[in-house]
Formats: sequence, C-alpha cells, structure tokens
Amino acid sequence: MQIISKAASAAMASFTCSKETSRLCVLPGTRQLCVRKGLLYSFMRLLSIPFKTLHLATSRSLRVAQFCSVSNISSSLQIELVPCLRDNYTYLLHDVDTGTVGVVDPSEAVPVIDALSRKNWNLTYILNTNHHHDHTGGNMELKARYGAKVIGSAIDRDRIPGIDIVLNDGDKWMFAGHEVRVIETPGHTRGHISFYFPGSGAIFTGDTLFSLSCGKLFEGTPEQMFSTLQKIMSLPDDTSIYCGHEYTLIPTTLKTEKSCNPFLRTSNPEIRQLLGIPDTTNDSEALGIICHAKDNF
Repeated sequence: MQIISKAASAAMASFTCSKETSRLCVLPGTRQLCVRKGLLYSFMRLLSIPFKTLHLATSRSLRVAQFCSVSNISSSLQIELVPCLRDNYTYLLHDVDTGTVGVVDPSEAVPVIDALSRKNWNLTYILNTNHHHDHTGGNMELKARYGAKVIGSAIDRDRIPGIDIVLNDGDKWMFAGHEVRVIETPGHTRGHISFYFPGSGAIFTGDTLFSLSCGKLFEGTPEQMFSTLQKIMSLPDDTSIYCGHEYTLIPTTLKTEKSCNPFLRTSNPEIRQLLGIPDTTNDSEALGIICHAKDNF
C-alpha cells in the first residue's frame, strides 16, 4: 500500500480537470465533484491496465450529453439523470408511448419533484436497488404525493420504506411495454437487486458496479460480490450501466468495464503483482484484497 500511496500521490499532483470535464453541467459542488473524480482515478489508474484503453474509455464517458441530457435508450424509453444529496444520482424513466414514469433509487424527494414538475410528469413507480437511505430516502414523500408504487427486493421487504411490490431473482416485471429482469446482486447489501432492461440494453446496478469500481461490502462477502459481478458480466457487452453515485463516470458500458475495471479483472497478473496477490489465490479472494485496498486507500 505504501507503493500505491506514493504512486497515487504523484498521479494526484498532476491531475487537472480538462475543459470538457468543467463543462459537464451546472450542478451543485461541481468543483468538489471534479476533485473527487481525480482522487478516484488516481487510484484506479494504477490498477487499470492498459492505460491507453482507460484513457479512451474515460474520455468517452465524459461526454456532456451523457451527464446532462435526457438519454434515448430505445424508441420509447428515456432516462434522465437527477443529482441528489452530495454525490448521488437518481434516474427518471419515461415511456414515451404511455407516459408511464418511474424513478430509480430516489435518495431524496425534492430534486425528483422538481424534475417531474419541469416535465409535467406524474410518477407511477419507485424502484429501489437496495434499502440504504441514500437510495430510499425519498420513497415515502414521493409515494404520498403521487400515489406511486414502491418496488424492491423480497429479501429486504422489511427494510424498504413503503414497499408495495416485492421481487425475487429471476422475476420479470413490466414497465409499460418494457420487460424488466430482476437480478439478485448481493454483496453491498444482502438484498441488493439490479434492474435489467434487455430491450433497451440498460441495467441499473445501484451500489454494485460502478465505473472502475464496485460497491463496498457492508453486508456481503467477497465471494458473494464476485458471483454478483460474474452475473453482470454475462450480459451483452454493449449494455449501459447506470449506477448510483456522482463520483463515478456514468453511464458506462459493460465492454468498457471489462477492459478497465480492476474489480472485474481479478485474474490480471499485473494487478495481482501490484497488490501482492499470490498466483494461487482464487478470484473471489483476490476481489476481497482489491476491495480492501480501495476501502483503505
């Protein structure tokens, strides 16, 4: 870790926000966001090989339109990013054909209400990937205001405020005309689920998979998180990943993450050598070491 710290310090000292980064959009705490990205990438760049691949991937991820505008991910499904709290994103889902609107992981209600008011949209569904307050804090106020149904994991039915519809691994649910597949993704929490829209090529991973990172192991084990990440990696490479926090570059694609994300590359010999992981260590144990290195950096 001393080697990592020295190298990271050098990387951080040379990190500056590009003009493209500074134009992302006018959001609260943009300067702090840029600094947080610098800290994260200083560490991740040490683990992500090859560096040219990482540079190209992050450059694509930083495009202004991906951060600030409504994204058309299919002919009738739109996604809008809504900043919440200090470093969270929630997502508005809008089906153009029916007017159905959902929100994924509303950490607080007011920014969601403001976004809905600007669009003159009503809210039909609230989708929660996990029970933590920074993903469910707006549930009750939004439910009371719009009569929206709260959807979450059956495992966490007692920990998700206002839950109406409980889903299990492998369940298929319909958002208007869009099939949603429920994938059980424990590790960060024991009842964590991800929402996969196969027709639109999008997955909402909450606090499981981030760009160049993965969620902290609060309630799960490295073995569970490794199994979870393998599930996500089995999806098509062009799947867009929408995660829960502002300090990661979003959206990213599964193909990019397979190339650059050290948490998906536990067999990589350079990563193992850098962190002193023996060749005999299995991949789930290696993931635990990589997670520990990140958490204690």
